[in-house]
Amino acid sequence: MSRATRLARHLERTVTGPMWHGPALGDVLDGVDATRARLRPVAGAHSIWEIVLHITAWSEIARQRITGEATGDPSAEQDWPPVSDADADWPRAVERLRESHRQLSADARLLGDDQLDALVPGLEYTVHVLLHGIVEHGTYHGGQIALLKKA
Repeated sequence: MSRATRLARHLERTVTGPMWHGPALGDVLDGVDATRARLRPVAGAHSIWEIVLHITAWSEIARQRITGEATGDPSAEQDWPPVSDADADWPRAVERLRESHRQLSADARLLGDDQLDALVPGLEYTVHVLLHGIVEHGTYHGGQIALLKKA
């Protein structure tokens, strides 16, 4: 199995599982409705919904970077997009998270070793590091979501 295929599988499993450490993002989000996703049970912490939008944003930014679209530093609103007031937007936010990882995984699967080892344009790390970072980012925030569900 190629490095790209292994990495693509990790990207997908970040949301769909199975993960070695416990539940994947999709599992952690099961049973969370819009009201709960919007709550702030921990003072000063982001809500579950905010975290979902943030994870999605970075998956999409990574995809833009590996497909050659010019992306500078994201704005504050790109990094932490605003939460909708409409409850109907919550399931769409979760599906967008899933879809962003599916698309990033599909793009990553096509990369050769030379592309994985290349620096991300304008940055000082490789595409491989970027994509591993997306896995780590999703896992990190998945833990936060699990804690917010218990709070």
